[in-house]
Amino acid sequence: MLTKVYGSAVFGVDATTITIEVHVDRGVGYHLVGLPDNAIKESNYRIAAALQNNGYKIPGKKITINMAPADLRKEGSAYDLTLAMAILAATGQITPLYSFDDYIIMGELSLDGGLQPIRGALPIALKAKEEGFKHFILPNKNVDEAAIVDGIDVYGVDSIKEVINFFDKNVPLSKTEVDLKSAFYQHLEMSEFDFADVKGQESIKRCMEIAAAGGHNIILIGPPGSGKTMLAKRLGFVPHFTHNVDISKTQTLPISNKDCNGWRRGA
Repeated sequence: MLTKVYGSAVFGVDATTITIEVHVDRGVGYHLVGLPDNAIKESNYRIAAALQNNGYKIPGKKITINMAPADLRKEGSAYDLTLAMAILAATGQITPLYSFDDYIIMGELSLDGGLQPIRGALPIALKAKEEGFKHFILPNKNVDEAAIVDGIDVYGVDSIKEVINFFDKNVPLSKTEVDLKSAFYQHLEMSEFDFADVKGQESIKRCMEIAAAGGHNIILIGPPGSGKTMLAKRLGFVPHFTHNVDISKTQTLPISNKDCNGWRRGA
């Protein structure tokens, strides 16, 4: 029996849809082709343990798995759930009530069947929408990232058992929806970084406030651990670079509201 389930590969900021084809025949063997890396080749051990711990198994038959397009290098462990669902359907252990053609399924399996987060949920969701997929199933830890894409239903799950029950027993999954506008304003009001976290450093905080108010450039120079990156994040940006210097070779200059281009300058 031949079964196809769909996943996605991320290269930079772009995603490419990957078709997992599973063919089951007489004999014994497990053959995974399509340029998988070592993390994917090791997936059969994770999948076998996860299925066994949830009442299923990889049967002793000849199983050939192709990751198409076969000439494209695949990396990472995010295909575990995709491969597992394809194996279950191809070996007749589940009878899918819904067509896999409408779903992108991704997730890394733990040995107990739990799901670990994946990378690139946003570009995967964007590509899935572009190619006409209607649903995206992925780990709960990534669901908010993918759910910001309109036009595709996103479902977060914690284990492979939830996915099996959905396709085989029609146990519904919870659709995740994100209100971007409210999330944006909530982030403004409850920022992850706040100047209140900085104890002391009154001169540099005053300097940065003036630089921000006037739209001036600012350079932070100091020894490791002096708080350059911490201060920069709380101003609202990540610095392009930081420069560590020997503090014994620097001198502190007076800082005023009229001259606030920096807080240390080399001697």
